[in-house]
This record gives sequence, structure tokens and C-alpha cells, in this order.
Amino acid sequence: METYTFLRHFADSWGLLAMTLFFIGVVVFAFRPGSREQADEAAHIPLKDD
Repeated sequence: METYTFLRHFADSWGLLAMTLFFIGVVVFAFRPGSREQADEAAHIPLKDD
């Protein structure tokens, strides 16, 4: 099997699955309970010294 063909089939199946799972993980991480306070604190870091 050609390298290009193998990589294309891999990306079409397992690569797509991996990217989907990564996306779901990021969304769950962003909307988990308690993340609002951490996000607000991180957003104010650049303004701390002023």
C-alpha cells in the first residue's frame, strides 16, 4: 500500500475520531463546574500590575 493512501485512510477514520474526541474533551473542560472562576482570574492577570 502506498504511504499516501495509507495516511489518507488513517486520517479519514482514526484521525477524524481523534480530532472529534479532542474537541469534545476541550468543550467538557471549558464548561466543567468551577471553570468560570478560573477563567475570570486568568482574564485579569494582565491587569494585575496596573
